Amino acid sequence: MYQTAQELEAQMPDATKLLSDEPEMESSLHYKQLALLVSCLEWFWRDRNDFFIGANLTVYFSRQQLRNRDFRGPDFFLVKNTEKRDRTSWVVWEEEGKYPDLIIELLSTSTANIDRNLKKDLYQNRFRTPEYFWFDPEDLEFAGFRLVGEQYQAIVPNAQGWLWSEVMDLYLGIEAGKLRYFTPEGVLVPTPEEAAEQERRRAERLAEQLRSLGIDPDT
Repeated sequence: MYQTAQELEAQMPDATKLLSDEPEMESSLHYKQLALLVSCLEWFWRDRNDFFIGANLTVYFSRQQLRNRDFRGPDFFLVKNTEKRDRTSWVVWEEEGKYPDLIIELLSTSTANIDRNLKKDLYQNRFRTPEYFWFDPEDLEFAGFRLVGEQYQAIVPNAQGWLWSEVMDLYLGIEAGKLRYFTPEGVLVPTPEEAAEQERRRAERLAEQLRSLGIDPDT
């Protein structure tokens, strides 16, 4: 349901009622890429409870922002050292003043110029987000920046073209036309489905080895 700026501002004392105000993703390709980023990191950090991942979720950070309806919801953002729980938006003043530690924007024809300029400046100067990446799911444009002093500096890719994230302690790189995570050792972080398939194959190999030794793995 649409909320006016006045209605939003009136809710400021009880910010738990603030809902995200983001448009739909540009295409199914963008949606699938976003879901991939979320599911893989959730799986990789499945034993941790000290982070929050926002997917196409509004970040509320000031009264002026509410009055102007000047909302800036990153496509993907990560906040570390916070409680892992469901949220309808990220409200900075309700989260001990925390801003995202890492942001990824998925470029599209309608948003690319904003993502490369206006949003980059906002994340650098207001959010002070340590790392900012963008990726175009259609033409595979990929870039990353790390906050050095007051300015973003481009992250230099490795030999594979991957970019290192100090925030996640992982690489980001393109694999089969998708932006994926890689461990420091260069191992692809799987989706939950890929992880289950890997486990099934390992179990099958172990069973074959036992059978070759004359041992029935089913007993």
